[in-house]
Amino acid sequence: MTDTRHTKVLIIGSGPAGYTAGVYASRAMLNPLLVQGIEPGGQLTTTTEVENWPGDTEVQGPDLMVRMEAHAKAMGCDIVGDIITDLDLSQRPFTAKGDSGTTYTADAVILATGARAKWLGLPSEEKFKGFGVSACATCDGFFYRGQEIVVIGGGNTAVEEALFLTNFASKVTLIHRRDELRAEKILIDRLEKNDKIEPLWFHELAEVVGDSDPMGVTGVKVKHTKTGEITEIPCKGVFVAIGHAPANELVKDVLDTHMGGYVVTKPDSTETSIPGVFAAGDLTDHKYRQAVTSAGMGCMAALDAERFLAEDAG
Repeated sequence: MTDTRHTKVLIIGSGPAGYTAGVYASRAMLNPLLVQGIEPGGQLTTTTEVENWPGDTEVQGPDLMVRMEAHAKAMGCDIVGDIITDLDLSQRPFTAKGDSGTTYTADAVILATGARAKWLGLPSEEKFKGFGVSACATCDGFFYRGQEIVVIGGGNTAVEEALFLTNFASKVTLIHRRDELRAEKILIDRLEKNDKIEPLWFHELAEVVGDSDPMGVTGVKVKHTKTGEITEIPCKGVFVAIGHAPANELVKDVLDTHMGGYVVTKPDSTETSIPGVFAAGDLTDHKYRQAVTSAGMGCMAALDAERFLAEDAG
């Protein structure tokens, strides 16, 4: 027999948005239940040093998420290690099915499932993740002061990351498989005027090369998309900037989405297209994608849910 658990507020996801929502919903005496999902702690668990979290000059990403989880628990949030595999938002109470076999019912749902950086899928890319390979310039650019680095991609994300990285790097090589960028005109103009950025057209990343002791990138091998010729470029950092994908599998056919699948929320709110369902963090944020903005939205979602439930009861 399957176990069924009811809660006033079900929080799906356990990054900064989810845990902050847990803190605020607990303080509002809503007795929230938070289901952590496939990657407890979210994207920050794959980041090492975090230097842009207010109050901590430097903190390890995994440590920060352990503290956030402990904070939510201390406030009274019920945190469950389960994965939601199906979510029915057609009627209230909403129903979620867990991989564990547990069914969760809720009067309100806060979606905080986050987003995932898109990767190329190369074994060498995977090997050096966190040791020279990154998908977040604002997180990790600081560590490459005075170094040569490469950026992979040709859209807004790639150009923005390349421009940002010139604040630190001595040289940025932008590697793109075509000979024109898909970025906004204003960004392309800035890139063309920046002496530190050198575009490399008609090339794609073939392999990241580096040392094992200590782990670190020393260069990349790139392949010409027309001739197949391999060239090696020395560098200390590789930034894969081919976009992010929101983790919207549970709701992509149910809630309004835009900008490639990000959940739409009402202006100055976390309300989605279904009353009682709220979205926070990278699932809805295609613009900032920072831990601090995600946490802020988690706070907003809990306050919005509290208001919704109060009005519903009244």
